[in-house]
Amino acid sequence: MKKLTVLIILFGLIGCKPSEPEVYLFSFFQGNGEDGLHLAASTDGLNWKALNNNESFLAPTAGKDKLMRDPCIIKGGDDKFHMVWTVSWNERGIGYANSTDLIKWSDQKYIPVMDHEPTARNCWAPEIYYDEEKDQYLIYWATTIPGRFPATDTLGGGGYDHRMYYTTTRDFRSFSDTKILYDKGFSVIDATIVKDGKTYVMFLKNETLLPKPEKNIRISTSTDLLGDYSEPTTPITTDWVEGPTVTRVGNDWVVYFDMYTKSKMGGISSKDLKIWTDISENISFPKGTRHGTVFKVKQSVLENIITAKTPKD
Repeated sequence: MKKLTVLIILFGLIGCKPSEPEVYLFSFFQGNGEDGLHLAASTDGLNWKALNNNESFLAPTAGKDKLMRDPCIIKGGDDKFHMVWTVSWNERGIGYANSTDLIKWSDQKYIPVMDHEPTARNCWAPEIYYDEEKDQYLIYWATTIPGRFPATDTLGGGGYDHRMYYTTTRDFRSFSDTKILYDKGFSVIDATIVKDGKTYVMFLKNETLLPKPEKNIRISTSTDLLGDYSEPTTPITTDWVEGPTVTRVGNDWVVYFDMYTKSKMGGISSKDLKIWTDISENISFPKGTRHGTVFKVKQSVLENIITAKTPKD
């Protein structure tokens, strides 16, 4: 019990207030994604502490290669947490599971979102967005189909030339036909969408390698979740980074990203989504944190995770 008490005090989570504040969670993977889902928590959006002793919460079983890379978790309209992830470097589908408490998970499901494209090389970094107005889920990811976009087919490096694709679902059993979500004439991966008022804001990675490397994060906007997103802004990051994920911390927008060439996480903040400040030196993540997703939960959710995953003395 001593260890449990120390952990609860560490996160400042003694008692449950009537208004029950929210805390930040971060889903991520380590290594190549072999051991599955990792979670970290923060009360200030800057300092992150690994949960479960930085051990996996869920071992991957979906797909042939059974990896769990780029895990994206959101809270749905059904009060469940829904997660999608990259199951392989080369398969034409993604992984899916849900949970009510982030501790016990449903059976994992392989969703063959690109099986209708026999030459598709991959399905990378899927994400989910819950559309409250339509009460449905948008699932979107990056795929390369060789020869589909001839003008840029050789500019992404390694034969990759990604575009963002999507499908929608209400129940994760039946899915709409896969369609293009984002194509602005360059290789793009790792898109993530947030809503600012009536505007949908997409953060994305320009994956262009040739003739001049981009490897940066940009922003596109739309008034329609599935509509025509704008041409991208100039880069809001400088180093080679990927896996942007976004939240509000106080009055600021904060974007975390994987600085994969430096094996660490970085971040930027903005009050208006236009002027950005690098906060990489002010944030700390568990060692080995890779591409993940930030989301908010009620304080009691975190308390239950700590209690369930703390060894009893």
